[in-house]
Amino acid sequence: MITCVVDYVIDPGEIEAFERFARRWMDLVNRNGGTHHGYFLPAEGASDRALALFSFPSLAAYEQYRTLFGTDPEFVEADRIRDESGCVLRYDRSFMRPLLP
Repeated sequence: MITCVVDYVIDPGEIEAFERFARRWMDLVNRNGGTHHGYFLPAEGASDRALALFSFPSLAAYEQYRTLFGTDPEFVEADRIRDESGCVLRYDRSFMRPLLP
């Protein structure tokens, strides 16, 4: 299993747009071979950070999912939320392997 951790810098004034964006991606990951563990959003005080965690059975399965970016209409529409609202200022993606109890 491989877990992708996405560390976002978001526009706090566009949190509702970011939540719409996040809901769409949770559904897309879950319907395309992954397990989305959720988005973690600012809860208290001013913050421009958010995290997303989702897993795939293997890096190969993740790479298969990535082939849909920019081509599948649902993926394009999900990215349009981000692009038109400006809710994501930048992000970094890293891959982890979970150590579970």
